[in-house]
Amino acid sequence: MSTSDYDPACLPDLLPIYYRRLFPFSQYYRWLRYGGVSKNYFQNREFSFTLKYDIYVRYQSFTTQNELEKEMPKMVPYKIDIGAVYSHRPSQHNVVKSGTFQALEKELVFDIDMTDYDDVRRCCSAADICSKCWTLMTIAIRILDRALREDFGFHHLLWVYSGRRGVHCWVCDDAARKLSVAARAAVAEYLSLVKGGEETVRKVVLSDPIHPFINHSLSVVERYFQQYAIVDQDILGSKESVDKVLALLPEDILSFPVDEKDPMKQWDRLCDLVERKKVKAKKGGQYFDKEIMLQYCYPRLDVNVSKGVNHLLKSPFSVPMISLICEELERPRADEAEEDDMKDQENEQEAGERRRIRDYKRTSLAKYVKVFDRFLEAMARSRKGEMLKKSDLQKDF
Repeated sequence: MSTSDYDPACLPDLLPIYYRRLFPFSQYYRWLRYGGVSKNYFQNREFSFTLKYDIYVRYQSFTTQNELEKEMPKMVPYKIDIGAVYSHRPSQHNVVKSGTFQALEKELVFDIDMTDYDDVRRCCSAADICSKCWTLMTIAIRILDRALREDFGFHHLLWVYSGRRGVHCWVCDDAARKLSVAARAAVAEYLSLVKGGEETVRKVVLSDPIHPFINHSLSVVERYFQQYAIVDQDILGSKESVDKVLALLPEDILSFPVDEKDPMKQWDRLCDLVERKKVKAKKGGQYFDKEIMLQYCYPRLDVNVSKGVNHLLKSPFSVPMISLICEELERPRADEAEEDDMKDQENEQEAGERRRIRDYKRTSLAKYVKVFDRFLEAMARSRKGEMLKKSDLQKDF
């Protein structure tokens, strides 16, 4: 079956294959176990499944990797969401004493959704995305990744395509997982510049002097703005789009002619006009050109997703281009017979794990699992380093 023939009705046939032969359970378990940071860390993690016919099942939990591997092909979730690590097993939330079932930890997460940019992109809208508007996700990743690493000191960031119309970031450092709701909200607010709903026209307002974080962000935006906004989105190419830009400028710039065929020259003319008519504030000039760039390109965050410890977020590997990878999986390979002969020398679990590794490496899923592996290895090295530091400190006393 080719990808162009993909039909959601095929999911009941394809998903069991995916969970049985391709899903990277070993890496997945290794990630969410965090090196066994505490005895019940994995088994107290909530999973939520969306099943066939949009049946939504919350508070699923699993004791071991083996249990997870057995249950996923049985339940065949169309979508997997990951929640918090709770005080008790989520599957037992109805039987524990009232008030004692509490969300304790979760990764600090960020959700950037292309639909939140619909007021500033002209190529697509709603769930539709193309290479032109995908530049917005590139900008978002570059800005947020730098800030989370350099401004907050986090190291273990996992960036994942959301599966539909944006990207998710999982900040997995031990300190990030332990953040309170207030601390998560503070981080998200620090990173938020575009504020206000549909009724708010001017969503970015800069004060003087510009904060260093905003200057860093502007340096990223400026690298993309002219090609993305002026050329690809052509935000000065029609009266309607020009009027949207003018609405962000001082009131004395009432009109701007759309008579220049070169979009770059059109932008330069507008910047010159703003510079000449810029309203001077008591403590310095205002930054209308920079506000335009940020309003059109700066990442738009859903603060509620980031601040809630018990908020659920779609899991990585749920579900990739399933028709493509299942098609790749069925292509014959010359060395299969030799590998099958080796199975007789292994126990069932070893054979199953080896077969799964062999299977996903035959598909385009392999390069993404490799990225995931590198991420997990970096976390393992960091944990080992921390343990060595603690050991050295204990020797000193």
